[in-house]
Amino acid sequence: MSSAVPIDGERGALQWGLTKGYTPLSRQNIMCGGRGRAAFIHAVQYYAGQRGRRMAQRAIRDGRALTHEAFVQYGELTASSKAEPASPSPDYELHITACPWHQQFKEMGCLEAGEAYCAHIDEALFRGFNPEIPFQALQNLNTSEYCVHRVAGAKYTAPPGGPVQEAHRRDFSYHCGHLYWAFNEVCAAIFGADGEAASAGVLADVAAEYGQAMADELVGWKHTNFNIC
Repeated sequence: MSSAVPIDGERGALQWGLTKGYTPLSRQNIMCGGRGRAAFIHAVQYYAGQRGRRMAQRAIRDGRALTHEAFVQYGELTASSKAEPASPSPDYELHITACPWHQQFKEMGCLEAGEAYCAHIDEALFRGFNPEIPFQALQNLNTSEYCVHRVAGAKYTAPPGGPVQEAHRRDFSYHCGHLYWAFNEVCAAIFGADGEAASAGVLADVAAEYGQAMADELVGWKHTNFNIC
């Protein structure tokens, strides 16, 4: 399924994908309590773990070891952050000084959501790909001047790179659909009928703000198996 909905590029997709994924928790006035935050973090980890496992499946299919370099090459999402390697060895460290995710959270006044999202998304993504890669997201732009991503004991002579597998990139329609349905599943599992009602409210919000076609596009991903590549 490809996106036929006019969105304002990456930032527009982030707005309706990430914000609307967060809404089911805040809608029920549970975000201020421990359950809301815990459910949000769990949903982020669930989504990212599925994405990481799809990346691993493709790499294994191609006969690749599940290394940090393969992780970089098999990513599904086109990176647009401003990042600079700070150190290749003994620990590989990457500093991210600008990021559209952070910018979107900031503009929406959702830095609390941004902090939780960014603190867990990449670590869960790596665990899904290969839990033996010692990756840590030590800080992020929502609370610090820059993000710090570290792979302990890497001892690289140069940053990991190589040819990116462009054929495995997925568009924002897919990623937003995946994010919505991941949050939908988690909300329903934890909060039952209230979670299902909140997710239905998200679709209504999307339709009201961006048009029914965009809400229908989210619904169109409902029966997709996001566990497999």
